[in-house]
Amino acid sequence: MFLSGLLASSLFSTWLTLSAHSLPSSSAKRQTFPTLTQSQISVFRPFTLFASAAYCNPSVTRTWTCGANCDANPGFQPIASGGNDGTIQFWYVGFDPTLNTVIVAHQGTDSKNLIADWSDLDFPMEHLDETLFPGLPSSIQVHTGFADAHARTATQILSAVQTVLSQHNTQQVVITGHSLGAVLSLLDAVYLPLHLPSTVSIRTVGYGLPRVGNKDFANYVDAHVSLTHITNKHDPFPVLPFQFLGFRHPSGEVHIDQNNNWVQCPGQENGSTECIDGAVPEFYDGTAEDHEGPYDGIIMGLGEC
Repeated sequence: MFLSGLLASSLFSTWLTLSAHSLPSSSAKRQTFPTLTQSQISVFRPFTLFASAAYCNPSVTRTWTCGANCDANPGFQPIASGGNDGTIQFWYVGFDPTLNTVIVAHQGTDSKNLIADWSDLDFPMEHLDETLFPGLPSSIQVHTGFADAHARTATQILSAVQTVLSQHNTQQVVITGHSLGAVLSLLDAVYLPLHLPSTVSIRTVGYGLPRVGNKDFANYVDAHVSLTHITNKHDPFPVLPFQFLGFRHPSGEVHIDQNNNWVQCPGQENGSTECIDGAVPEFYDGTAEDHEGPYDGIIMGLGEC
């Protein structure tokens, strides 16, 4: 589900207010980057479905009866779920025996619930909580609303992941989500390794990921997190919050272009028109409906839950 009209309107108003500041140059050029084969795209499909299922109520994900999104990953074994679709995003944790991995999934922003939207609008940056994120460089800062949303579920999700790891013969964790869910997934990917054994491998697949923190955060993610963040066509929300406010995306973008090619975009904030920065040089150039997808035919949040 794309972010609400109120959120889009508020963000546009913010753009108008701050328009005296120059946005990054829109003179991006088309370049040729590698594209994924269909078999490579298909590797992401289970995680896309898990991210879409995260929009379902915990009572449904706890029993894995969320319709098509759940049916497509039939062997998944849920362990814990939570959230209230407002101040706390829906989430669930479980084990996928086919992939032999722990799955953590976070709900994105629900356009029907404006309480969740306000966390998106809380623009100032802050240092990450030292209790949750011990030992991180003090120069790292992240979006205040995103950090607050993550803190509400962090310890519960850590406990659930530890339970799944202890019950199954795996050392793999994949964290996924769409929109705000992608943000929470990325913060989890920074948080969990600080509290789990170094033998545990953690990977993050996010969809429609907004910018989360400053350049030092992006550099830390590049050095310590296995991240793929998938952007769709002219989705305007991954170009928020704006770079001139100090926010920066980490590397790892895969951009779905207008021809449905999945393009590997090298580096941070690649300005090529083949990547999201070049495809949406300014927020109002975007198409809000592209935020929902489709991602390999899957519309986020569309299901029977």
